[in-house]
Parts: sequence; structure tokens; C-alpha cells
Amino acid sequence: HVSTPLFLPQPRTPPHLPPRRRLEPQDTVTVRGGVLQLDCQAQCDVATGPVAITWRKDGVLLSAVVDDRRRQLTNGSLLVQNVVHSRHHRPDEGEYQCLATVDGLGSIVSRTAKVTVAGPLKVVVPTESVSSYLGDTALLRCEVSGDPTPVIRWQKNREDLPTNLDPDSRLAALPSGSLQVSRVQPPDSATYRCLADNPGSTRTGTDGELRVLPEPGVSRNLQFLQRPSRVAALLGTDAVLECSASGYPTPSVQWTRGDEQIQSWCVLGYCSRVTRVIPQIPRCVCSCLPAVPPQFLNYPTNTLAYESTDIELECAVTGNPPPTVRWTKNGEEVIPSDYFQIVDGSNLQILGLVKSDEGFYQCVAENSAGSSQAMAQLLLREPGRTTHTHARTHARTHTLEGGECPGVVLPSAPRDLVPVLVSSRFVRLSWRPPEESGGAVQTYGVYYSQDAVERERSVNVSEPESLELTVSNLKPEESYSFRVVAYNDVGPGESSAPLRITTKPDLQVPSRVESLRADALSPTSVQVSWEPPVQPNGPLLGYRLLWSESPTGKEQSVEVNGLNYKMEGLNKFTEYTVRVLAINRYGPGTATEPVGVTTQSDVPSAAPQNITLEVVLSRSIKVSWQPPLRSGQNGVITAYKIKYRKTGRRGDQEAIEPNNFWYLFTGLEKGSQYSFQVAAMTANGTGPASDWFTAETPENDLDESQVPDQPSSLHVRPLPNSIIMSWTPPLSPSILVRGYIIGYGVGSPYAETVRVDSKQRYYSIENLEPSSHYVISLKAFNNAGEGVPLYESAVTRSLTDPIDPSEDDLFHLFDKYPTPMPDTSTPMIPPVGVQAVALSSDSVRVSWADNSMTKNQKSSEVRYYSVKWKTSYSTSGKYKVRHKRSTTFTHTVTGLKPNTMYEFAVMVTKGRKSSTWSMTAHATTYEAAPSSAPKDLTVISREGRPRAILISWQPPMEANGRITGYILYYTLDKNMPIDDWVMEAISGDRLTHQVVDLNLDTVYYFRIQAKNAKGVGPLSEPVHFRTAKGLCPSVRWRRSPIGQMRPPHGSATPQKNSNLLVIIVVSVGAVTVVVVVIVALICTRRSSAQQRKKRASHGASKRKGSQKDLRPPDLWIHHEEMEMKNMEKAPSVAPSGRNSPTQSCQDLPQVAHSQSGSQIGSKMDGDEASSSISTLERSLAARRGTRGKMMIPMDSQPSNTRE
Repeated sequence: HVSTPLFLPQPRTPPHLPPRRRLEPQDTVTVRGGVLQLDCQAQCDVATGPVAITWRKDGVLLSAVVDDRRRQLTNGSLLVQNVVHSRHHRPDEGEYQCLATVDGLGSIVSRTAKVTVAGPLKVVVPTESVSSYLGDTALLRCEVSGDPTPVIRWQKNREDLPTNLDPDSRLAALPSGSLQVSRVQPPDSATYRCLADNPGSTRTGTDGELRVLPEPGVSRNLQFLQRPSRVAALLGTDAVLECSASGYPTPSVQWTRGDEQIQSWCVLGYCSRVTRVIPQIPRCVCSCLPAVPPQFLNYPTNTLAYESTDIELECAVTGNPPPTVRWTKNGEEVIPSDYFQIVDGSNLQILGLVKSDEGFYQCVAENSAGSSQAMAQLLLREPGRTTHTHARTHARTHTLEGGECPGVVLPSAPRDLVPVLVSSRFVRLSWRPPEESGGAVQTYGVYYSQDAVERERSVNVSEPESLELTVSNLKPEESYSFRVVAYNDVGPGESSAPLRITTKPDLQVPSRVESLRADALSPTSVQVSWEPPVQPNGPLLGYRLLWSESPTGKEQSVEVNGLNYKMEGLNKFTEYTVRVLAINRYGPGTATEPVGVTTQSDVPSAAPQNITLEVVLSRSIKVSWQPPLRSGQNGVITAYKIKYRKTGRRGDQEAIEPNNFWYLFTGLEKGSQYSFQVAAMTANGTGPASDWFTAETPENDLDESQVPDQPSSLHVRPLPNSIIMSWTPPLSPSILVRGYIIGYGVGSPYAETVRVDSKQRYYSIENLEPSSHYVISLKAFNNAGEGVPLYESAVTRSLTDPIDPSEDDLFHLFDKYPTPMPDTSTPMIPPVGVQAVALSSDSVRVSWADNSMTKNQKSSEVRYYSVKWKTSYSTSGKYKVRHKRSTTFTHTVTGLKPNTMYEFAVMVTKGRKSSTWSMTAHATTYEAAPSSAPKDLTVISREGRPRAILISWQPPMEANGRITGYILYYTLDKNMPIDDWVMEAISGDRLTHQVVDLNLDTVYYFRIQAKNAKGVGPLSEPVHFRTAKGLCPSVRWRRSPIGQMRPPHGSATPQKNSNLLVIIVVSVGAVTVVVVVIVALICTRRSSAQQRKKRASHGASKRKGSQKDLRPPDLWIHHEEMEMKNMEKAPSVAPSGRNSPTQSCQDLPQVAHSQSGSQIGSKMDGDEASSSISTLERSLAARRGTRGKMMIPMDSQPSNTRE
């Protein structure tokens, strides 16, 4: 009996199995932040224990509890919460399979389910305005790419057009996305736009105007607006071949298949049936036969076999394109080998069965149209064990389980097993019958195995009396063990002793080919050449060339007749390995060693991705990008070429960036619009360029440290289904405005929000309800935040009887929270299944289900849904509420803070009845670049290091994510462009930084900005700081305020003068000494008299000056101690840390104390001393608020010791 675990439900069951139901995972499209559930259930048709379910992703086994997001449910299904998907991290997207395992039986694997996370949509071909003559054909194009492929629909004057192909309609939305208008009429003159939707996002195209021109009646050349393209479709589905033509006279379109014209039918064998033909739209719509999923012609069957025997599991499939077939055993793919071989294209042959070969085998057929699989179970029985349930040709009904029965004789071992002939690929054996046969010998079985291989194979003689057997398909120069077993009616007897034989070398197949070479001819071709083998061993039938692509490792082969072959259609700049073997009538020879070759590089075939523009300053724009896809690089990217041009100016300019993925353009004109495109370069040339991206430099570097003011005016004009609003910007021209936020809604001005460009001055709010009260808000914003809103109210006009909005009572529009009137009827059920999915850094989409609305209930019933939210960490508990009248169950909340967790709840209102708030759902907005600069930027001097400063700051208030680093800028000229400032990068975990090697007595300006994973934030305001000044050459401080200061080198000292005097005295002689002494004494007496006279005059002058200035001086001289002491420091630090506390030479008065001896400093008269003291006094009073005191040493022999 074969036990088989089955998935539920099973649409296609092999004939030998009863129908079962199974549940397998299906291809799924999900969205980022959503919930993914893959179902899997299985059962076994006999009671063999529970079925264990495990999961694989991309071939890797997942544990039962993968992480906090992914877990396996008790019923086997896999649940993935908060699906993660980004550009470089896609852990949830891929191919999933579930594995059902029964202990002791084996495992089967389900179909492969592809999980795709819907990505953003991109408009490839925008809609452009077209002009068409009356009665002609017009084509409005709209091509949007995305994964999965979006559904495109069209609107005419903001009203939806039918999406189905109606033969009576002149307007048809084609599968390619284009809108075709046949026999253009004056009412067709309107504004059209396309809307693309997939599960991940919605994209609205640009408006395009169709202008209808009168037909002049002049002949116009035929022009194809849309040519047919290749279409692939599944069997039984509709295929559309598009064709549009324009001209005058109006062209007629006919279709042909080959040389045969198609009227209103399709040729049998090419199309199975005609669904419809639309004469107005020149195309044929028919069901064709290009793609058929795999279908089984022959299923594998459950097999019961003996060990050491060979079996073949059949599996015949058909399909279009021809399907590929692979086999799995217990969920693991079977890799072809010497003992597992794929024969006849799809059958699996297993040679020399062993016990471990038991299990479930699945034949999996796949092509582009789908996949199918069939399953069979393989069980092995030991030789000689029979049961009463197993029918035999003999009459025995007893069993031999557990041992031999008395009276039963099995054959003894065959005798004298010897080789008769040993070749390279076969061995012929002979033996003698056993001494005791226990009856007639039914057959002999020869068992053999290759050395170092545990798998043993067997082959039986064709005739019972035959005592010889040839064992074929052996390998040359390999050792094998052979043994023989005799069988009688009871079963197998004893085995003979093993016989070990080594096959001979294979001298018949060719030897290896010589001189294998592989040379790249182009980016897609390689020339391979070789020389014939030295020992062909007969005429050669040809060669086999084998090659594999290094990344994949999948080997391909081709039969070649000559000594060279040109491999074409290869991938560009890709490494391949090549092997060649020769073939004669005995078979293929030994292949050569692999030879590596890399195709030549080429120009890139894809453009760089994710182009972004950032306006840094009024004259700078930063362009950033990502490399092209790896498959489109076609070589080593050596540089990137950036073209740019100013709008309205002819000619493009170029810039080359060899190292980075960004380039900063400086020196641009203020208030100008520039366009940029980027292309990748290899050594072969430049690849295709990206689309043009446009940015505009501001007129001036406006202030963005504060939010914009309120818009100066707001005017609204209501219409039945729209409100046209216009406004004027804020009055303050010095504050930067990056755009405006428009909010509107019934009962709340923030039910819906729209962001528009800073240059826009009007906006039309569409899709409104007639005769409804709306509140509108308008506020300007910049990187510092959102400004104060300006409010206005309006009532949309009635479709039948327009009214003046001013006559309505608008009081209830300003109720922020609705207060429903008490209703004694059955309360409404709150919305269920509330989910919140982050869409961007400032928006979250909230979705829900309304169980209070039955399936048969009209969807046009007026219901209001209120969505409230707040930050999860909010302590105030106050929610923001927006009200939405809609028949859909989603709402996008905008204007949120980046990198912030919010909680949301929904309430439904119908008439006077309202439900309670639903269960809350949480979502965290994405990160964004910092929107504020680091704060509290402070610069202070370093103790003892006059050329170094220490800078500290605090993180920005609006980091919008984890700060990964800071960028510090400093310069001498604050008016220089920021690109010319010195820049230093700092890690994100530091809030201080030291700058060294600065110039003394110099004013520096500092700015800083923060960055995170999304980009850099704004710059802080400049902070200036003056470094310490130089030392006074004639005054030595014991210790300066910021460190030790030393006297200048080369200062003349009295000690050096006396030494010089000694040298002179020794050289001149005693007579000269006497003369010099006499002269010196005379000069000394005269100088002393003059000095005393001048000192008295100087003291009187100081006393007279003191009477005029009542404030005591900050500097006095202590003649007794003759020592200069440290200045007293104020208890507080200098304000803002803008200037160094070190005093310069110019701030200190240079005082002369006497005319005798050596002097310190230069001479000063009384006026100069008074002026200098007054300057110091004012400087210290302004900087410290107290008067410093200083003592100057008057020692004529200053110490040379440095403090």
C-alpha cells in the first residue's frame, strides 16, 4: 500500500490515486507595509501521523518562527506582517514553496508561488497635446511602467471614460495605454489625461489637449500613428493587435496574415475563434494559440521495487513553449548523476536502488505560460521477504518474516565466480551452480558496485540455466566488486564471495583535443578554436563544445564538425568557461580543462537610475544618481557624463564625474531654470542618457530659519463640482517659500491636502459634491516648517438651481468634531480591518472595511467616514480628525512628520447615526532628510592651544531619522559660496569637534549641517570667532589666559651686553678699561640727573590727568615687588564665545620706568600712556564687566627660565 500526502485542492490527479483536495500557495502581489498570507494545507490518505508543513523562500528553508514579522500559523499558512521593501533590501519578495513531510514516508513540495511587492509607477511616455483634422484619427499616448503592470484608464475633462472595447464607441483605450479617437468630431475637443493603477500606487498623467481642426480637403500623406507589435497571449484569451493610421482621404485599414487577407474571420489553425471585429478601430481581435501551460500526457506511477534494481519513472508533458522538466525527491531537486539520469527528455531513471531512494518523486514542468506537477511514491522491499498479500506464481501462502521456516531450503552460494573477459566498459563473468539448490534454480542475479560508491546495482540472467553474464556500461580504469546470488522458488540464497575487477583503459574513444583557445571577438561573440586529438582511435564524428556562464554555472553544449566555432548571442562583459571533447564511433572522449574568456565591454545599454536634483543655494544645484542596472553596465563604469542647460538657451554643457554618484554645479545664474541628464561611461563610450530633470535656482538666498508668513490673500470661486481658488504670496519677500499646502473638506479644512509649487498662484479643486459646504485652508511652507494658514469657505453650486454661497449658514462647517444627534435605533457597526501603511515621509494610507454595508446595498449611499490620528507617544491625547464623503474605504493622511509612529482610527456616519471609533492601527512614516539645522553652535578656544578651537552643537530639532553624520564648514569670508568653504565630515554620534592649525588673530566663520540616510539638512546660521592674537615682544607673562607664552627669540638682555663688554675690555687692554670707566661714570651722573628731572615732570602730568578722569586706571606698577601678576578673570565666560580672551599687544600699554639700565618695551610719553590705558580699560570693561589688574616686572635681569 502506498501512502501519499496530498495538498488540498488537487485539480489534476494521477489516474492511480483517488481525487483529493489540496491548498497550495498562489502568486501574490502585495504592497510595502501590508500583510502577506500564503496558504498551505496537506493531508495523508492513511493514518501515519501528522503532516508537518515547512516553508522555503528562494530555495532556502525558513524556520517555523522566522522573526517577529514572519510566522507560521497552526494550519500551515505563512503570515508576513509589515512587508518590507526598498531599493536595496527586499527580504519578502521572491519565490515561496511549502513542504509537506510525513515521518517515515517522505516529503512533497508545492508549486512555486511568486510574491511581488508592488513598486512605484513611472510615466515613460507622458501625454502630449495633439491636433487632428475633423474626421481623422487621433492618438493620445500614455505609457506607464511598474511592477506589476498597471491598469490604465482615461478621463475626458476629469470624467472617466469606459475601459471596455465598445464597437459603437469612437473612443477606445488600447492595451498599450494609448487612447484612440476615431473619426474625430468637434465634441472630442477636450482635455484628456490617463490614470495608472497597480496595488502599490496610483499615478496621474499630465493633461493633454485634443484640438479639432477643420478639414481643409487637401490630400495628406498616410501616417501610421500606431504600428502592430508582437503580442503573447494565453490560449482562450483575447489578443489585441493595435494599428492606427491618419491621412486624407481617410485611409482604410486591412489586415493580412502572411500573404492572406483577413476580413471578419481568422484563418483556421492560426486563430481558434473570432471574438469581435471593430471596423471603426482598425485592428483584429481574436483568440490565438501562442502560449499553452504544461499538460501531462503520461503521469509517473507509484512504484514498489527491490534494492539494487533499476527503475524508470515516466513523465511525458506537452505545452507551448515546450516546457522544461525537472524532478524533485522529497522536495529537493534531483541533480542528474551516474545513478540519477534524465532519459527520453523527461523520464527519471534510477540505477542501483538503495533504501535511501525511497520517498516522493515529483515531475515539475514549467514554461512561460505556467507550471504543473505530478507525483509518485517509491518504496523498496528487501529480497526474499514475501507476504500473503503479495501474489506469487508458486503456491506458497506462508511468510518468511522474522526468519527461515523449518523444512525450507534456500540455495547455497554459486561457486567459482571468475572473469571471462575484461574490457574498458564491460566485464563478462562465469560461475558454477551452487552445491545445494533447494530445488530448481529460477534465476541468477549478479550484483556489482563501484569502489567508494555505496550504491549497488543488479542484473539477472535471461535464462535460468545460463551461467554467464555480461555487465555493461562500466567506466574505464575503475574498480568494481561483483557477486552472484541464486534464486529458487523460496527466494534468494547465499551470496558468493565478492570478486574485485578493474576495467581496462579506454583506448577506443578519442583522447583530449589539443591547443584549446577562446578569444573574445566582440561584446556578444567569442571565437573558440582547437587542434584534433593526438589519438583519435578511428575516424572522428565531430566535436562537442560545452560552455557555461560564470555567475549562473548552467552549462550549454553544441555539436561542431570543424576545428573552430563562433559563439554568438552572449552577454556583454561576461565571463564564460569553455570545454571541448572529440567524438568517434565509440563515444565521446575526455573533455579538456576549462578555458576562461570574458566578452568585450561595450557602451552601457541602460541609463543611470534615480536622478535627483537638490537646490543647495541660489547659484548651486546638486545632482545625484545611482548606477545603471548591472545587466546594462556592459563593462566597468569609468565616469558619468552630466549634461545641463539653462532653459531658453541653446546648446548643452557637459561635466564629467569619475568617482562619485553626485555632482555639485556652482556658479549658476540666480532665478534660472536648469535641466540635467546623466549618462554612464565605459572605456568604449557613453551610454544612453537619462530623462531631463529640471530644477530652478532661487532669486536670492532667502531666509529659511523661520516659517513663511500667512498668504496675503485668498479668493475662491465655487462651481457645481469644483472650486477655483487663487491667492497671493506672503508679504515678506525675505523668507523663502518652497510651496503651498491646500487643505479642503466638508466640516474640516484638512480632509484632503494638496501640495503645489511655490510659483503657482491658482488651483482647481475637482470632484466635489454639488450644494456642499467646504472649508478651504492655504498655508505656505519651507524647510523650517509650515506657516500660519489662511481660511476661506465656499458652497458648491447646485446643478439645477445655482445659489449664492453667501446666503447659506456656514456655522456648522467650523465644528471640528461632529456631534451626532442621539438615535435610539440600532447603533452602527464601526469600521473593521483598519490598516495603516506608510507611503512616504509625510503620508500614510488608511484603509478599512464597512461591515454595516451589505453586498446588495447601493454604493452611492451617502456615508461619511472620519479618520482621526495622533502620534503614538503623544501625552496630550488629542487627535486630529478629517472627514471624508466617499464610497471607497481608503484615505491618505498627509502633512505628517517624518520617522514618526502614528495611530489611526476610523468612524462611519450615516445621517444622524454614527458608530464608535474603530480599533487603532499604527504606522511609522518613512525617514526624510533633516528639515532643520543643528542648534546651539558654539565656538570656544582651547586651553594652552591658541591655534585650536573646540566647536560644540546640539542635534537638529527635526532630525527626521537617525543622524548619521555632520558636515562642518568654515571660512574666512562668509560671503563666499558654500562650496568654497573648508568642509570636515563628523560622525553622527559626536556633538563636539576640534579644529587645529588656524591662523592667529583671524576671524573665522562656521556653519554646520546634519545628514541622515535620506540626505543632508539645511545649514545653520554663520557663527564667527576670532582666534588668539600674537605675543607682545617686550612683555613676558607668567601665564596667559589660554596657555603659556614665551618671550620672542633674539631679545637682547643685559647679560649679553655685559659679556660683550668683558670681551671688549680684554681685547683693548687695561688703558682702554680705565678710559671707558671714567667716561661711563661721567655719563651715568648726567643721565641720572636728567632722569630724576623727567620723572618729576611725568608724575605731575599724571596727577593732573587723574583729576580729569575720576576712574582709577586698570594698570599700575608695583615698584617694590617688580613683578607682573596674572590678570584677574571675570567669573563668567565671554558672551557667545565669539572672541578669544587672550589680549593682544595692541591692548597692553608699553610703559617705560626709567632711562637707566636695560629697558622693557619702547618709550611712551604721558599722552600715549594715558591713551593706551584708556583703550585697555574700555576693552576689558566691555568684555568682562570688571577691571583687570596687571603687574609688570621691572627686573633688569629677567630670568631665562620659560614658564
